[in-house]
Amino acid sequence: MRIFKLPDLGEGLQEAEIVNWHVKPGDTIAADQPLLSVETAKAIVEIPSPFAGQVAKLFAQPGDIVHLGAPLVGFEGAGASDDAGTVVGAVKVGTHVVNEGVTRVGAAGIPGGHGIKATPAVRALARKLSVDLSMVTPSGHDGVITATDVQRVATTLADVGAPDVLRGVRRAMAQNMARAQSEVAAATVMDDADLHAWQATGASVTGQDITIRLVRALVAGVRAEPALNAWYEGRTGRRHLLERIDVGIAADLPEGLFVPVLRNVGKRDAADLRAGLDRMRADVVARTIAPEEMRGNTITLSNFGMIAGRYAAPIVVPPTVAILGAGRVRDEVVASGGVPAVHRVMPLSLTFDHRVVTGGEAARFLRAVIEDLERPE
Repeated sequence: MRIFKLPDLGEGLQEAEIVNWHVKPGDTIAADQPLLSVETAKAIVEIPSPFAGQVAKLFAQPGDIVHLGAPLVGFEGAGASDDAGTVVGAVKVGTHVVNEGVTRVGAAGIPGGHGIKATPAVRALARKLSVDLSMVTPSGHDGVITATDVQRVATTLADVGAPDVLRGVRRAMAQNMARAQSEVAAATVMDDADLHAWQATGASVTGQDITIRLVRALVAGVRAEPALNAWYEGRTGRRHLLERIDVGIAADLPEGLFVPVLRNVGKRDAADLRAGLDRMRADVVARTIAPEEMRGNTITLSNFGMIAGRYAAPIVVPPTVAILGAGRVRDEVVASGGVPAVHRVMPLSLTFDHRVVTGGEAARFLRAVIEDLERPE
């Protein structure tokens, strides 16, 4: 039997969720014929068969999460060859009894994490009851989690019913946010853009394409401070300043957060950018967007003000080093010519990776963004 394993899908993706199979055991398939569809952190991807043959066995079912290199399907027939499969070493049973003591379980992936203290028996109870010890508030001496603590959480979880297992886009979002939190030295600077000049020329704020204006303002910011349009390799300490500006634009959907990428925005006019953004958003909603259109952004924009909110501390996801958040446009009393006046104001929040971007660079970037937004056209 020839075993086909989950291949490398690019962009460092380590797992995928099976969406559906296009074949079943006993089917004969040709090389490059669609084999199955999987959902990754980026999009739904169709995987073709690497060779021709008869399908003998499917190793995963729709809804299963398969890791890179794990078996997907076994083939036999023309061109197939015997495969020894995976050999698991013998399991030895010990008889030595270890005296029980408190074990500190470190918070994985969190430098300096204080850890979780519990005895082996309590940890075994938590496994039996499917309780994550990080959710348990300890009541024992010196912060030790007791069996009663675990049982209390188990009772609460039983009352709320079966958990909602994160899959697909939401699972990827959780992983990306955890990675960003553990790697990035995030700092945020905030300010407002006064949009009164838009009305002064007869244009209304509601009549403006705010998202495209923000994209244009990002270009102005990058031209003023190129350091924010960069990738940073945290493990090697290498920074890549990028000439082309590819903006990831956060899109909120019920399935989770998508970030399609508008390419080379510094070389495109407003109409072209709007057409490209509309097409990508339609593809995201239909879940037909190509994986390459969700990869490789150099900086990110989140126009969360279309929903609600003034200021925020948006999350920088490596390897990028900056994200601009735009809050809800509002009327505000400002000083104009020495007297109070009501102007339309847009709140802005710029989060940057302070490992590689200085506070001065971030402030100058934000100033250039504001100056561009405050222009009439």
